[in-house]
Amino acid sequence: MVHTERAALLADLAHLDDAQWERSSLCKGWTVHDVVAHLVDTARTTRLGFVTSMVRARFDFDRLNAQGVARERGDSPRVTLERLRQAASRTSTPPAPLDSRLVEEVVHGEDIRRPLGLTRAYPREAVVRALRLQLRTPASFGGAKELTSRVRLTATDADVTVGDGPEVRGPALSLLLTVSGRPVAPDELDGPGAASLPPTV
Repeated sequence: MVHTERAALLADLAHLDDAQWERSSLCKGWTVHDVVAHLVDTARTTRLGFVTSMVRARFDFDRLNAQGVARERGDSPRVTLERLRQAASRTSTPPAPLDSRLVEEVVHGEDIRRPLGLTRAYPREAVVRALRLQLRTPASFGGAKELTSRVRLTATDADVTVGDGPEVRGPALSLLLTVSGRPVAPDELDGPGAASLPPTV
């Protein structure tokens, strides 16, 4: 599934012009080019390499990510795209659950596609597995476990209901983006608990 998502993103990226590569992504402070460089970095990361890089970054995740982007961002989009192509078939991973690779590919895929007006019909299993992982991962590790004590999240297109409290309903992809700190359109989510979530776009 991870390799499928990488291949799909490569196909979309192949058609971008230079201006689109420099457009702001849904990742605050990162362009589309930066997000692609980050995906190259995470695709190449090994368990040992992650630990070594984390020590060098003084255990600061933001610094770690910034260093990875700087390392893998080519002088041109063409160079970065080729780096992603070369890394796309890798199976290495940092010391994290394997489904975290699906979170990376799906969420960052939307970080890139949505600002560019691109859409993808993601395989339901990939989105559901990514959503379930985010909902059992603490916020300190980029997840939203704490949110499930305040609201009940219900996917309208998959068999997923997690949490206690006022219900928030929407497609699994919209829920995944929301719990991953990304803005979604106002009509993507509804229910009495929706007002307690971060602002939408």
